[in-house]
Amino acid sequence: MLHRFNQYLQKWMPILTPLSLIIGVLFENIGHQLVFLVPWIFAFMTFAGSLSMNIEGIKSLKKYPTVIFIAIAFLHILMPIWTYIVSTIIFHEHFLTIGFVLAVAIPTGVTSFIWVSMCRGHLALCLAIILIDTVLSPIVIPALLHIVVGQSIEIDTAGLMLDLLWMIVVPSLAGVVCNELTKGKIAVTLGKKLAPFSKLCLFSIVMINSSVIAPYMKTISWELFSIILVVFLLAVSGYVLCLVLGHYLWKDSSIITMFVFTGGMRNIAVGVVIATTYFPAKTVMPVVFGMLFQQVLASFFSRVMERYQLKYGGTKCKKHLLSQEG
Repeated sequence: MLHRFNQYLQKWMPILTPLSLIIGVLFENIGHQLVFLVPWIFAFMTFAGSLSMNIEGIKSLKKYPTVIFIAIAFLHILMPIWTYIVSTIIFHEHFLTIGFVLAVAIPTGVTSFIWVSMCRGHLALCLAIILIDTVLSPIVIPALLHIVVGQSIEIDTAGLMLDLLWMIVVPSLAGVVCNELTKGKIAVTLGKKLAPFSKLCLFSIVMINSSVIAPYMKTISWELFSIILVVFLLAVSGYVLCLVLGHYLWKDSSIITMFVFTGGMRNIAVGVVIATTYFPAKTVMPVVFGMLFQQVLASFFSRVMERYQLKYGGTKCKKHLLSQEG
């Protein structure tokens, strides 16, 4: 029953996510009263998603240190710089620039593991990057935001680091420990049972936090349209840049596949929580809109990688998503 429900949610995620956003905007008064629940919901979601991870990927540090360094540098140096340049040229709103940079500065998404698995990418490397990026997030995100925000806006850096620790790092490490102690059994038992609830948590976070941007959403304007368009173009550019860089840097198609999805996907929910907690409502917009395209683009680029692998690697993406947390 839960397995079938999870598959249903996975299939309709590209539709249910924007629908959650619309519901949150329409019922903004209810959403405002539930904002305090978001960090707790996210912590649960992170724990559930981490039950399928183990420390096996850490062994990749010795074998592929350069690949891991390039992936982390792409996530937290190249993409933030590229995003900052694009957003400052197109918009003249400092809070929007912060939102755009935050949207790409957050850790890579745990869901990238599913797409890498589906397309037969390098799983050990993917796990290593997810874990390392997660552990680094309390340091990297505040540092990047401090650079972008500047002295004009004060930000509670210590509070942000603590929030990231208990929302991402602690639940993730707890999930990894549980996986190790049970030798992977918990991912099959409890992990599969929690998968649909984790997706429902994601929809809840979108609904609750979209109430914050409701005043900006009720009136269709050129600014709103342009924000959504730029979010889409930046998201696409992330995948494309990863594919192009990967093609010229490595010959192994499994590494390139891993790089495309870890570099293209983000843990957007944590970005929404940070934006709503520490910045004005306008900063939330670029982050929230990223949820509209995440799964759709991942699905599209899975087909791109299938063709790429057939041409350069001789492997083929699977037909169906794995029944894991997505």
